[in-house]
Amino acid sequence: MVESKLTYEECRRQRMEENKKRMEELKLNVLAQSLKTPVSKPSPVKKRVSKPKPASAPVRRSSRVADKPPPNYNEDPFEPLLTRRRLTCRSYQRRNLLNRVYASDEERASAIDRADEVQSGLDSQYPSFVKPMLQSHVTGGFWLGLPVHFCKEHLPHSDEIVTLVDEEENEFPTKYLAEKTGLSGGWRGFSIDHELVDGDCLVFQLIKPATFKVYIIRVYVSEFNDDNNDVNKKNEENENEENNKENKEDSSARITRSAKRTRSSNLFKS
Repeated sequence: MVESKLTYEECRRQRMEENKKRMEELKLNVLAQSLKTPVSKPSPVKKRVSKPKPASAPVRRSSRVADKPPPNYNEDPFEPLLTRRRLTCRSYQRRNLLNRVYASDEERASAIDRADEVQSGLDSQYPSFVKPMLQSHVTGGFWLGLPVHFCKEHLPHSDEIVTLVDEEENEFPTKYLAEKTGLSGGWRGFSIDHELVDGDCLVFQLIKPATFKVYIIRVYVSEFNDDNNDVNKKNEENENEENNKENKEDSSARITRSAKRTRSSNLFKS
């Protein structure tokens, strides 16, 4: 057993020496050392070559404009567009679409009946129709669709400006779309200026080929009347207060005058 171990150790040493000699011959140690400590070489920097600017050649111009001065493409300052002032200026705050107030069926039917009465009293020479207001007409989209049969019979077959005249003879130009048979641009201003709400009824009377006379029938008649009564009461109260102040001032002035007279008379007597 001892001899076998010695022979094994001897064979192992011989193999190690042979391998070491081969590595030295192949210079593997040097290669391994070079791999362990790599040398960072700086990357070459590319030089930018500036391209020569082309020579300015004469501008080619047509013979028709050769004798004219060259055009100037600089932007000139422009004047802002003048906006048309509305006839009735009212402050309008954008309505909250989540807090919409819908008219009941009874209130809507009452407004339609009163609108029919107004329409029956109009001159039959001019065609007319009744249009109840919905939320899409007075909030949000502000799109007013008109009866198709009325548009085909009485309104132009192409897009045109249609004027709406209210009961105070104020005119509101609107954009009529023939294919969609409705009013688009301008209708929003009319609706806001007249404070239209869901349930109101409008009577449209065609007094000219592209002009409507519009009659507004309110759905909440009692509220408008109450508001008007409240306003009248406040005005009366203010007038009474002013009159009372004037009377008090007059009476105080009279008292001071009489007191001055009595004092002056007493002085003369003394």
